[in-house]
Amino acid sequence: MRTRSVRNRSVLAAAGLLLAGVPTAYTAYTAPADGAPAAAPVRGRPCVETRLLFGTARPDGGPAVTDRQFTAFVDQEVTPDFPGGLTVQTGRGQWRDAHGAIEKERSYELTLLYPESAAKSGDRKIEEIRRAYEKTFAQESVGRVDARARVDF
Repeated sequence: MRTRSVRNRSVLAAAGLLLAGVPTAYTAYTAPADGAPAAAPVRGRPCVETRLLFGTARPDGGPAVTDRQFTAFVDQEVTPDFPGGLTVQTGRGQWRDAHGAIEKERSYELTLLYPESAAKSGDRKIEEIRRAYEKTFAQESVGRVDARARVDF
């Protein structure tokens, strides 16, 4: 009986020591009163994220745009206006063309990040890039998605 009592006191003492540190572990996170998750800290600067979606199939049935051709296009038409950096990903896409046909093709997604303060000039440059691709590779359109972002490198 005495051994059980000593063991219980030891367990209680150890638990007390462990629990003493718990309140400090929880002080960094305080849930809002409404129970919603706390917002993440605001980091980075306000930017615009623009994603451009480039198809590679030619509507006239000509040869698809190659990796080499697309890379040369980016080097000549995109990099001079956005030298700070960009990301290109390859993929497979589909969309309904002007004649109602579903087109499935290899595609490229180009992501640009630029300061909100440069949004007006960035918009003009991006529209020039879209028109240049359409003209150069006989495309109906180049998809565009814009979103606000906070960016930190």
